[in-house]
Amino acid sequence: MGFTIGISRGMRDIRTGSRRRSRTSDGTAVAEYIGLWGWDVVPGARASAGACSCGHDDCPAPGAHPLDFAPVLTAGATLDDVTRAWGEFPGASVMLPVGRAFDVIEVAEPAGHRALARLERMGLPVGPVAATPEGRAHFFVAPGAAADLPGLLYRMGWDDPDSLDLRGLGPGAHITAPPSDRGGLGPVRWLRSPALDSASRPPEARLVLGTLAYVAHRSRA
Repeated sequence: MGFTIGISRGMRDIRTGSRRRSRTSDGTAVAEYIGLWGWDVVPGARASAGACSCGHDDCPAPGAHPLDFAPVLTAGATLDDVTRAWGEFPGASVMLPVGRAFDVIEVAEPAGHRALARLERMGLPVGPVAATPEGRAHFFVAPGAAADLPGLLYRMGWDDPDSLDLRGLGPGAHITAPPSDRGGLGPVRWLRSPALDSASRPPEARLVLGTLAYVAHRSRA
């Protein structure tokens, strides 16, 4: 409760000035992700003019990976821990380890928009959904989905999952979280923001996968 109150106070403070807001928006998001949704967070690299802040000239994913020398902030970390980490790595992007509190099903953003609208009309459970500047949508689902994705699709009658442009992200993967910039291409944004009833308990993949596969197939037809 104290951490949640601290986040709310921090958000009020941030609104007091645009200069301060630009410096602290990522840190406030981190506090929310850790304190409200129970997600782990790790500081990530930034990209500028094609160069990555990790310092490697041959970086294969400039501005789109965790900093390998930065600590993971686990769910339950304090607001002081967040402030200290982002003070040590100023300007770091916000990255979420996948495969712990959630897995991700990735699809083209236009198909993601249509699938999300369809799922909400049908009243099916939907977790957070993010959109990247590369034009991809990330549907948060229960852990284990990435490993089960090919089998789930096969049992639903989709024997060629590669043709659907659906990708499962699981343990070992990281995604850039709003409001951070990804790869110097622009910010990641929410298509469906986290909520208490879905962020901590994202839906099982089977509840959303049928709609995602159908819409993705129609989009590529």
